[in-house]
Amino acid sequence: MNEAREAAARDLMAGNAEKESHLLKTVGWVSAALGAVALGLLVGRELRSRYKFNRRTPYEMYAHSGDELGDVDWGVGI
Repeated sequence: MNEAREAAARDLMAGNAEKESHLLKTVGWVSAALGAVALGLLVGRELRSRYKFNRRTPYEMYAHSGDELGDVDWGVGI
């Protein structure tokens, strides 16, 4: 009878260890996936900014080029 209880206790502990191992593996994979997504976003943003910088036009060297002003006629004195 004692042996049966000890065997049941060992089985229960082994089951808990397997559950903890499964949980840790799942958390590890999720954190690795989130890290890969964050890295992809950062690299993508950097590549896009470099692409846009290399595709500049000569007019972008002037002041306020690319600024989106609401109304151009405002303050002109018309």
